[in-house]
Amino acid sequence: MPYLDAATLPTEPAGTRFRALLARGGILQMPGAHNGLAAILARDAGFEALYLSGAAMSASMGLPDLGILTVDEVCFFIRTITRASGLPVLVDGDTGYGGVLNAMHMVRAFEEAGAAAVHIEDQELPKKCGHLNGKKLVEPAEMAAKVAAAKRAARHLFVIARTDAAAVEGFEAAVARAKLYLEAGADAIFPEALTSREEFARFAEAVDAPLLANMTEFGRTPYMSAAEFEALGYRMIIWPASSLRVAAKAVAELYATIRRDGGTTAMLDRMQTRAELYAAIRLAEYEALDGSIAATVLPPELRPAAE
Repeated sequence: MPYLDAATLPTEPAGTRFRALLARGGILQMPGAHNGLAAILARDAGFEALYLSGAAMSASMGLPDLGILTVDEVCFFIRTITRASGLPVLVDGDTGYGGVLNAMHMVRAFEEAGAAAVHIEDQELPKKCGHLNGKKLVEPAEMAAKVAAAKRAARHLFVIARTDAAAVEGFEAAVARAKLYLEAGADAIFPEALTSREEFARFAEAVDAPLLANMTEFGRTPYMSAAEFEALGYRMIIWPASSLRVAAKAVAELYATIRRDGGTTAMLDRMQTRAELYAAIRLAEYEALDGSIAATVLPPELRPAAE
């Protein structure tokens, strides 16, 4: 379904479609997609919504996740992911890129780029990954003002308030901040970097709102499945940079193989074939939109003979 064909495009705003997915009940599973092809593969695997991680965007540009990206750069990623997949996308909005007016500008820009939802965090700039040390927080009232402003700027965008307070000020402070952000109008709460199943359960008991769980690898949160988070009372779950990590590991191994062998033969079995790639990106459907383009005929799939 090429995004060039208006007949295949969603008719409802992305935020409306995101809310409808949440309204069904259960837990909404959103894997991170770091580029358009990853977004297509996630959709084809059966996912109905995606996550766009600031860490994944930064790393894909060769940068650390320190709040360096601009709104316009993130909007490029949003357009790429939404065009490729057609799915509602939750976007990492970092700190809102500044003060109250900056947060409002971010919301308008993200909506116009096609985002369905955004989360804003209560860290100071320069921000850090939520699972690292040395985080600093803004005052609760300042964050609440950003949340209220974001909601005022939104037409359909679903606004999630993230708090990093558990690791900085303690669990009870995180709960208090979450309740303040809900009073300011947040649609949901994202408690970042909780460190045990018991903490996730306590937070869900204390905060009456849709909750998002972050199941990032190699962080402070123990590995749990979507079903386990759902049983604890969570309505959304993200795997922020998993696709990027797997892809980066594979690419590093590919380059090491080429450097060692002078070729890619040893990696062929781990590659998507030309036919698989063209099927994923719907090459034939795009060609069919322009009668002047000859339908692609794939060359034979040549592989070296087994020794």
